[in-house]
Amino acid sequence: MATLSLAAILAEPARRHPDRTALVEGELRLTFKELWQESRAQGAALAKLGVRPGDRVALMAPNTAEFPKAYYAILAAGGVVVPVHLLLSAEEVEHVLRDSGATLLLCHPAQAATGAAAAEATDVRMVRLDGELEALAGATEPLTTYATRDADDPAVVFYTSGTTGVPKGAVLTHFNLVMNATVNAFDANDIRPDDTALGALPLFHAFGQTVSMNSTWRAGATLVLLPRFDAARAIELMVAENVNTFHGVPTMYVGLVAAAEAAERLPRLRICISGGASLPVAVLERFEKAFGTPVYEGYGLSETSPTASVNQPDFGTRPGTIGHPLWGVDVEIARADVDDRVELLPAGELGEVVIRGHNVFSGYLGRPEATAEALVDGWFRSGDLGTKDADGFLAIVDRKKDVIIRGGFNVYPREVEEVLMRHPAVGQAAVIGLPDAVHGEEICAVVVAAGDATPELAAAIIEWSKEHLGRHKYPRLVEFTDALPLGPSMKVLKRELRAHYSA
Repeated sequence: MATLSLAAILAEPARRHPDRTALVEGELRLTFKELWQESRAQGAALAKLGVRPGDRVALMAPNTAEFPKAYYAILAAGGVVVPVHLLLSAEEVEHVLRDSGATLLLCHPAQAATGAAAAEATDVRMVRLDGELEALAGATEPLTTYATRDADDPAVVFYTSGTTGVPKGAVLTHFNLVMNATVNAFDANDIRPDDTALGALPLFHAFGQTVSMNSTWRAGATLVLLPRFDAARAIELMVAENVNTFHGVPTMYVGLVAAAEAAERLPRLRICISGGASLPVAVLERFEKAFGTPVYEGYGLSETSPTASVNQPDFGTRPGTIGHPLWGVDVEIARADVDDRVELLPAGELGEVVIRGHNVFSGYLGRPEATAEALVDGWFRSGDLGTKDADGFLAIVDRKKDVIIRGGFNVYPREVEEVLMRHPAVGQAAVIGLPDAVHGEEICAVVVAAGDATPELAAAIIEWSKEHLGRHKYPRLVEFTDALPLGPSMKVLKRELRAHYSA
């Protein structure tokens, strides 16, 4: 079998461009050679702690230099990285440690209290990333190179929150993740060695890990870390560090548009990529106007490494779509009401998005039934509804589970949100269905107002929606909130909104 390691993503630029800057975090600047040296030293320390090839090691750290050092250290030792979402409670971290069978937890001091509680409850050893692992690494001869791994061996296990039930571990192989980083860098996005990207997306999440970190270093480019996203600070940092590449989720784009008005200078951006959730076209237009650069919106899931489809210069871009499938990946639309087989639909028809290719995971850890439900006839069933037009452009309409059925008519929240985002008084909007005795479900818009939230504004938004949406689609209820609840991957948690407003 062919051997391959995700560790090569850092090892190769260290060999080819040792003195090029790999990482910037505050005052810290590390070359590829220095970063790989530190990762190999930590990898040797992990081996001393008993980590053997194939062992799962949990990693809990924010976007600081500690994350990539430990990430590639685990891979260098032949271990499997289990990234832990930083917003989880101690009980939820316990579930990840138990379910993954992690033998060790590497924890940043900022997360030490939660990490220690979970580690104690599960009898997993915790090693702190500030002094403890560094001290062990300093007293150990660094590994000469990374451990040999089979291309199909697990590299990372992502815990997907999903829309229902307990989080499942999606197992991604070295081949999955090396290919996704490579194809993102050279086929979809044209990343160049002299590029500098802002690493503001959480690195514990698939989007930040593959698109920001691994794809950037696959091309030998520089990553500037921002541990906590703040739009005004992000703009300052991008200007100061000559950042020309930005990867973000829609909430970040909303923030950057607002902060741009007060900024003295704006960065000169060449590539902007949006993912994680649907980017309202109105926000995309405002961003492109303010920053003078196109936004390439894409789509993916933890189970697909994550990128499956993205707007690409080769095909031209189309706002409101997720572009075309990545090189070597097929994305099609299948009948959503048939579960035991994949029946593809012709262009233009609405159905479930299905994906096959080098990016599709090997399955859910220890859950053969869930794996069999997700992988059907060689395709991964995404649970998202979408369309593919005659030109091959894909569009996501909504989650299968988020569709509102009002009076027998299907209403897709995304479509309503797109319209609401064009109202000048709406800063952000999430549309949900609430139980209704007459219609089954009623359409409710939860809005973060751009100014004062008043009963008059709520009435005005409803009236305005009536003019722009079909009679079965416009929201009858408008609720105001200061902020929408976001999950660790920055997606709006609609189940939380439904629970809150239903009550």
